[in-house]
Amino acid sequence: MSRRVLISDALSPAAIAIFKDRGVEVDFQPALGKDKEKLASIVGGFDGLAIRSDTKVTAEVLEKATRLKVIGRAGIGVDNVDIAAATAKGVIVMNTPFGNSITTAEHAIALMFALARQIPAADASTQAGKWEKKRFMGVEITGKVMGLIGCGNIGSIVAARASGLHMHVIAYDPFLSPERAQDLDVEKVDLDSLLARADVISLHTSLTAQTKNILSAATLAKTKKGVRIINCARGGLVDEQALRALLDSGHVAGAAFDVFVDEPAKENPLFGHPNVVCTPHLGASTSEAQENVALQIAEQMSDYLTRGAVSNAVNFPSITAEEAPKLRPFIALSEYLGSFAGQLVDSGVTKVTIIYEGAVTELKTKALTASVIAGLLRPMLADVSVVSAPAVAKERGIVIDEVSRAADGDYESLITLVVETETEERRIAGTVFHAGKPRIISVNTIDVDALIAPAMIYVSNEDKPGFIGRFTSMLGAAGINIATFALGRDREGGSAIALVAVDEAAPETVLAEVKTLPGVKEVKALSF
Repeated sequence: MSRRVLISDALSPAAIAIFKDRGVEVDFQPALGKDKEKLASIVGGFDGLAIRSDTKVTAEVLEKATRLKVIGRAGIGVDNVDIAAATAKGVIVMNTPFGNSITTAEHAIALMFALARQIPAADASTQAGKWEKKRFMGVEITGKVMGLIGCGNIGSIVAARASGLHMHVIAYDPFLSPERAQDLDVEKVDLDSLLARADVISLHTSLTAQTKNILSAATLAKTKKGVRIINCARGGLVDEQALRALLDSGHVAGAAFDVFVDEPAKENPLFGHPNVVCTPHLGASTSEAQENVALQIAEQMSDYLTRGAVSNAVNFPSITAEEAPKLRPFIALSEYLGSFAGQLVDSGVTKVTIIYEGAVTELKTKALTASVIAGLLRPMLADVSVVSAPAVAKERGIVIDEVSRAADGDYESLITLVVETETEERRIAGTVFHAGKPRIISVNTIDVDALIAPAMIYVSNEDKPGFIGRFTSMLGAAGINIATFALGRDREGGSAIALVAVDEAAPETVLAEVKTLPGVKEVKALSF
């Protein structure tokens, strides 16, 4: 049977040619993505579905896709694909995370110039027949400090462009290694230092629980007076109401936004301010970028359908039917271990060691390692996948070691994750019991037995009488219901930990209250 791909959004003729040259039959229907019912009625006859943003691949569409093996999104965002439903059906979901990088970086630089020289307002004034030279007094970019929040693929391109403009570039990125920073000629700093020093702040990080409102009312208040803020990354990284207040007060000299909390942005707190420049999510909108992502997705899908090669998958690597029942719970455990560590570390990761013991060593540990790294990076880099995670880690200078050895303890299979940062080491171990449920069995060498839950609270404290009673009373007073409670200590009166599963995420006010208890060393809200 020949391999067939349905293209339901606009894709270039060159991309269609790539499919055909590699022996893949193509049905090109660029308007089909807007007709969900018709898409569902015919998708069952195809091995691949190539889309942009108009096509919504819902669970209902996937239910009809009995033959589908791969979905290819020409672009970065996959919000229009039900990833969980695709994964459940064994459908690989691919995107093109790097095809828009240069275009988005250039847009950030363009917005910086627009702010510095008030170009949009000056243009409108001049075309209205005015000649207001004195009104539009700008600032030079040369010699200014560019502060990057996030210095990954796009951020590093912005850094290079800013350096070429003779700016001094500083960056806050917990995953940026000192070696990588040196290669980029970037000074790595903490967030408070960046806020205090930067003349221009440009955001280039994913939107996660950890980065949401990373520029909040509190952090914005720490910025240098006269700062200019640029966001071409994700809506929600900046508290728009708080930013408007600081623009009104004159503390923030200007802001340029390409992305907003609510899109399409018909109204927004930033709209109407004379020192704000707004564009309608144009970061990827160049003809070169659109062509690049189209060609890339055609190549990736063709490689998978004809050779089984997987690149830039956003779910998990394909596995055989025989391997799946054994591997799947360990993939889940691996992601949990990585995510646990990723939510605990506060400084740049330098080295990751994964130790496999017992029966798990007979499985595809490369897939498990990729899952660990994806879980570790995802709290700060939401777009990372199990396929791209190792490459992203390498790009950021993170050393990854795998160790396999025979079982030496009470567990048939054991995975231990050791994460080394610039300031600390975290060690977390887990296993999968016969029921197939992953469990955390050790944190920083303290034994514990905890099931993973969507919302958890991690507490590290001194082992003192009365702590548990006061801790649980605080949660009860805040209306937070405890689902499970796991405790561990290294010795009587020594170091102890608590892993508490709760029905809903604990607010920061409650965590701050827990931190005031005597003997508490660390409190973290975890989400899985």
